[in-house]
Amino acid sequence: MRSSRPARRRTTVIGTAVAALLTASAAIPAFGATTASPPVRPAAQTAVEPVRGGSPESTVDRVANFYGAYIDAVYDEDGRLAHELRNHYLRSDLRKRLADWEAKNHADGVLRAQNVPVKWSVKYDGSGTGSSYTIVTLTWDSGSRPSTSRLAVRSSLETRQITDIKAAPGK
Repeated sequence: MRSSRPARRRTTVIGTAVAALLTASAAIPAFGATTASPPVRPAAQTAVEPVRGGSPESTVDRVANFYGAYIDAVYDEDGRLAHELRNHYLRSDLRKRLADWEAKNHADGVLRAQNVPVKWSVKYDGSGTGSSYTIVTLTWDSGSRPSTSRLAVRSSLETRQITDIKAAPGK
């Protein structure tokens, strides 16, 4: 007489396997059936933030560093820091010319404005005769229609200090 144990075990194993197959097949749609497509993330959620970096040897990076720190200092109303940044990044003759411009125009000569931009960007614009040129684009918040202004910034390739700031020609 045979023991019923092996048969019971075989039935349990087969029953478990059939149950697993039925569960898996329930998740597979029938032929011709459609399934809902996976949710699509909005573009804003999938956009990758730019990585920021720089080099102390790059005049373009120094202009970007200066404008980023200077705008933060002016935004935070930290006049001492703004003054120190000007002393470090701007050549002394430019600081004198900016003071004259500011007295005449009653505005910040570095930003060429009376208020603080909400965004800024810096782009390389060439080099020659010992200078590097960048274009600084400042974005101003004017409600639903932000505006921009552009500054032409010249830096010394030797000292890496900013030697001139003026309104950039329109493009």
